[in-house]
Amino acid sequence: MSDGNGNSSGVERINPPHLAPPTGFSHAVRTTAPGTLVFLAGQTALDSTGRIVGDGIVEQFERALGNLLEVAASAGAGPSDLTKLTVFAVDVADYRHHAKELGRVWKRLVGSDFPAMAVIGASRLWDEEALVEIDGIAVVR
Repeated sequence: MSDGNGNSSGVERINPPHLAPPTGFSHAVRTTAPGTLVFLAGQTALDSTGRIVGDGIVEQFERALGNLLEVAASAGAGPSDLTKLTVFAVDVADYRHHAKELGRVWKRLVGSDFPAMAVIGASRLWDEEALVEIDGIAVVR
């Protein structure tokens, strides 16, 4: 099955033409290949000492996404295996304001494959200094 980008990975990204075109996400992701579900816990911009690093949303997003990708890789999943992500942001307006920069971070770390995604506003996260947290699901084939 092609994912719409010419890849035969068993993952299909579905974006119905009658819905608004997605920017930075897919409306749906379907997998038909046999595989293992990997549930990825929420990751923030924690460094290896357990301290939040990064002065703003873009730096923290990059670190949180990097942490999520590292966890995924430890479970055998690559960036194209990500099927569902949820981004929790303490300031959705700030997240939207930096959308282009966040998109550049995404493309550099993940590429042009987009999972089904949601951004949800949160009054605060577990780590009070965290501006963003990302969790997700991957399918390892």
